[in-house]
Amino acid sequence: MMLARQRLVGVTFTLTMLLYVDRIAISAGKSAVAQQFALSDTEFGWVLSAFALGYALFQVPAGLFVDRFGPRLALTLVVGAWSFFTGLTGLAWSLTSLLLFRLLFGFAEAGAFPTCARAFYAWLPVGERGLAQGINLSGSRLGAAFALPLVAWLLLTIGWRDAFLLLAAMGIVWAVGWYLWFRNTPEEHPGVSDRERAYIAANRGVIHKTSGPLPLRQLLAIPNIWLLMGQYFASNFTFFFCLTWLFPYLQRAYHLDPLATGLYSAMPLVGGALGNWFGGALVDGLYRRGRGLDSRRVPAMIGFSLAVAGMIASLLCSTPLAAVLCLSAAMFGSDMTVSCSWAFAIDIGRAHSGVVSGAMNMAGNLGSFLTSLAFPYLALATGSTVPFFVAGAAFNAVAAFLWSRARAVVPASPGAPVLA
Repeated sequence: MMLARQRLVGVTFTLTMLLYVDRIAISAGKSAVAQQFALSDTEFGWVLSAFALGYALFQVPAGLFVDRFGPRLALTLVVGAWSFFTGLTGLAWSLTSLLLFRLLFGFAEAGAFPTCARAFYAWLPVGERGLAQGINLSGSRLGAAFALPLVAWLLLTIGWRDAFLLLAAMGIVWAVGWYLWFRNTPEEHPGVSDRERAYIAANRGVIHKTSGPLPLRQLLAIPNIWLLMGQYFASNFTFFFCLTWLFPYLQRAYHLDPLATGLYSAMPLVGGALGNWFGGALVDGLYRRGRGLDSRRVPAMIGFSLAVAGMIASLLCSTPLAAVLCLSAAMFGSDMTVSCSWAFAIDIGRAHSGVVSGAMNMAGNLGSFLTSLAFPYLALATGSTVPFFVAGAAFNAVAAFLWSRARAVVPASPGAPVLA
């Protein structure tokens, strides 16, 4: 029988799938949306970056909210709000309204991953958090991969506007189901057995209660927080390209039809999902062998090094299959680092995991914001996509170096809710 904490990981997996289906739909629908509003590539880049900017700016406030009110209420409101703005995207009537709705959609989605991190802190033993984060975050990659051909089919079947309305309805149903099923701690949940409750309590570490919001000054004084933010910026630069511009890039570069483009574009995202699973299992395996810091640091350094190689190798390819295989290797490596990042954020934040992971995710999505604009503007300025891929490889190399500077987390003590 599946344990309650395993069901939680499964439920959040479906959440991240839905989250990225909603997020990537605008990219798969680029041709239809751009034609509807007569958008240039740079204007469409601003549509993509409007989401990334809203998502980045609201990470820390969303983290503070979940730390204060708990993941049950927070995630219900988050999913309900983002679904509402997904529906409004399908009702947009101009570029201005489209930019506004995507910005608000980004604001609303910002709380999703910090809320999951806070739930995992209360529900999961330390030695299970790496793989759980890998499974959870792989849903985002598989959701995006699934969405590319699905949305392409929906666009042909019901049109882009109705597709967004359908996605909005799915999100509302999920939010209601979450509120009815979830509780903030396993001690409060009637579906958790006494045996499982005791096992979680014995292996998750001391659960600290927050005495109030974590001051920004104290947050930024944590040495590892700057490492987390810098390396996550780099990983999102790679990932967000595959999420947004890869579809139109392949379609234009290789003259592919929408369905073929969707299938090719899905491959790196599947590679990312595999990287999440592998990285998460490696994190937990090293942790159980007593390699506390190395369980976070070593997989991340290997992953970013592989991402450098994949990005550079993609420049040498002349066919869409070869190019996406190289980018799949880059995504596999980049996503090996994601479990390390979120597990380390929980190590650092504990009862403030929401705001710590929110700060990390804010920096990462500033990378997404830059990616959305860097790709079209670099191509416009240089007449080539090569500088973009070189920049992506450089960011991954810097991230590998940053992880080499990671410091061991101070052991927990009953009166210390935040780690140095």
